[in-house]
Amino acid sequence: MLCDLADQIGEGNAVQFYKGCKLAVEQIGELAELGSGKAEYVWQSSLYYASTEQDVPKLKKEYELLNRHLFEVEYLEPEQISARFPFHKPGAIVTHGDASVNPFRFVHGLIDAAVNRFELAVYEQTDLVNHSSEPNSGAHILQTSAGHEVLAKHVIYAVGYEPEELRGKLVKSVMNRTYALVTNPQPELYEAFSPYLFWETARPYFYMRFSEDKRIIAGGGDEQTKELLTSESQLKKEAAKVLSCIQALFPSIEASIDYAWHATFALSCDGLPFIGADPNWSGVYYCLGYGGNGTVYSMMGAHILHHLITGRDHLLASIVALDRPSLLNV
Repeated sequence: MLCDLADQIGEGNAVQFYKGCKLAVEQIGELAELGSGKAEYVWQSSLYYASTEQDVPKLKKEYELLNRHLFEVEYLEPEQISARFPFHKPGAIVTHGDASVNPFRFVHGLIDAAVNRFELAVYEQTDLVNHSSEPNSGAHILQTSAGHEVLAKHVIYAVGYEPEELRGKLVKSVMNRTYALVTNPQPELYEAFSPYLFWETARPYFYMRFSEDKRIIAGGGDEQTKELLTSESQLKKEAAKVLSCIQALFPSIEASIDYAWHATFALSCDGLPFIGADPNWSGVYYCLGYGGNGTVYSMMGAHILHHLITGRDHLLASIVALDRPSLLNV
């Protein structure tokens, strides 16, 4: 939440970072068009509702801060929520300017566009087994498991989490296990509520949205562990908990689970990504998204790194740098 981030890194920096995230959502939409518009990019609004009465004061604080800094946001009282949705909650905020995208189609559309328009060469399933640099020129040499070499002036590690090259230099992350599912099609709900993404204030939290084929995609139930489940029955049990959250919001529907999965993911200790130059290796950069905001953070990271490589400053670079001072506060 913006109010939490403001306490952590200062209100000015927090607002700047939120504006950077909003811009990144817009930039993702622009890139989605490069892939022939098949990425299912859709502008959305987010309903972020209070799970309990105890969460209302903080939710109002969040609304006031967002509103003060001119983000497009509404606060809904309980009766306003009931008038718009088939459930009762003690309070909620609606933020506008969010979006949803089909990540698989988005990524493949970008790759196709880069190959067709910019003659990018893409090599899948290619392991890099060694990375060194020439002492005189500083050129980077990357060796593949098949014995080939790639020569580069700049190297960006966009691998999500801390790579071996950093050797534990970042503040350690927290590992979580999370669950997600896709329901059978829900055409009536889709027609009424597909413009919204749904989130709650509880931790661990539940979230949901609608897919283009009118299904519900939902997830949550995060647990602080790096271990994956060992049986299908365990996954079904956890997926059923997520389904029950959907049914609690929309009790009149008949929803079933068509697909379910789980995975582990890492969160940085301060909730922010690590984007920037290696402090000890010239020409090496990192775009490490971390957590559930990795798509937005990576879009932001692409622009930050482009600025750094071309010798320009970026407003957000110090906030997400690998050696940012805010890490001392977590």
